[in-house]
Amino acid sequence: MATDYYAVLGVRRDASPDEIKKAFRRLARELHPDVNPDPKTQERFKEINAAYEVLSDPQKKQVYDLGGDPLSQAGGAGAAGGGFGGAGFGNFSDIMDAFFGTSQQRGPRSRTRRGQDAMIRLEIDLNEAAFGTTKEIQVDTAIICSTCNGEGAAPGTSAQTCDMCRGRGEVSQVTRSFLGQVMTSRPCPQCQGFGTIVPNPCPECAGDGRIRSRRTLTVKIPAGVDNGTRIQLAGEGEVGPGGGPAGDLYVEIHETAHSVFQRRGDDLHCTVTIPMTAAALGTKVPLDTLDGTEDVDIRPGTQSGQSVPLHGRGVTHLRGGGRGDLIVHVEVQTPGKLDAEQERLLRELAKLRNEERPTGQFQPGQQGLFSRLKDAFNGRS
Repeated sequence: MATDYYAVLGVRRDASPDEIKKAFRRLARELHPDVNPDPKTQERFKEINAAYEVLSDPQKKQVYDLGGDPLSQAGGAGAAGGGFGGAGFGNFSDIMDAFFGTSQQRGPRSRTRRGQDAMIRLEIDLNEAAFGTTKEIQVDTAIICSTCNGEGAAPGTSAQTCDMCRGRGEVSQVTRSFLGQVMTSRPCPQCQGFGTIVPNPCPECAGDGRIRSRRTLTVKIPAGVDNGTRIQLAGEGEVGPGGGPAGDLYVEIHETAHSVFQRRGDDLHCTVTIPMTAAALGTKVPLDTLDGTEDVDIRPGTQSGQSVPLHGRGVTHLRGGGRGDLIVHVEVQTPGKLDAEQERLLRELAKLRNEERPTGQFQPGQQGLFSRLKDAFNGRS
């Protein structure tokens, strides 16, 4: 009685090639002699090997479906001893599919590859960051070799097909293992996997297809950039090996410290120190802002630590319209030395304000760490 190969693999007679392959892979993992050395299992393994050989080959499958014997001329699956190295198992790709789920097809590597990205640091001042500017920068990057136009070969010559791998970029070797005869591939040692060799490299770039050069670029700095902001210049980075496309250039912004203003986001902060009398009577203090000199209005009775906002005098918002604020912090300075007349006048003022012996206003203070620990040990909250 002829063997029912469909039943051996457990598939329907109208099963698709993909269903047949999945059934075979499942059984191959389960019944392989290295996994299950039982003699009966080995015989079963030979059967699924033979079944897959027939049902995975369209011509043999057609002969089998018509009632013929597709293995009569090949000597059957047993001719290969039931091993993976025999004709019944298919090719090395089937082995990889059965045990690892995939197989990878290599080939010659391209000499042309994308270049790396590059980054340069650019220092700007606060005014440039606030309103934007245009800068010229110099960068040292790889560019296409003008002598060979990126080919890597000397003028008048060209790359030649590798005679060791015949342009495939890899060489194959057949070895014997428990799987039988297994073919493995590795990159060609003569051409390094490229499939071609350059017998006469370009004298300018030594066959790399690119040389280093200093270039001057114009960079537009948008208003509102801050420390660490990166501006991307597409295609201005390193040209790739073999004259491949260039990577990108990133310009990283570093803002130098300002002598007066401290930046916090898009707001600017500064401190103005005024005498006690000016704080009491009120005054106007001229301040050089990013927009020119403006008067800061100090209202009468201003206390030390208060602030005066100048709206819209900060840094331009990077995204969206408008600007941040300029916050002027006021510090009231108490005179340390008084002459006799100044002291007399102040005492007279204190008498008029009934402040000769001020009682003071005390606010609850915060306990220190050791005081809180002491209270905790004493049972107090």
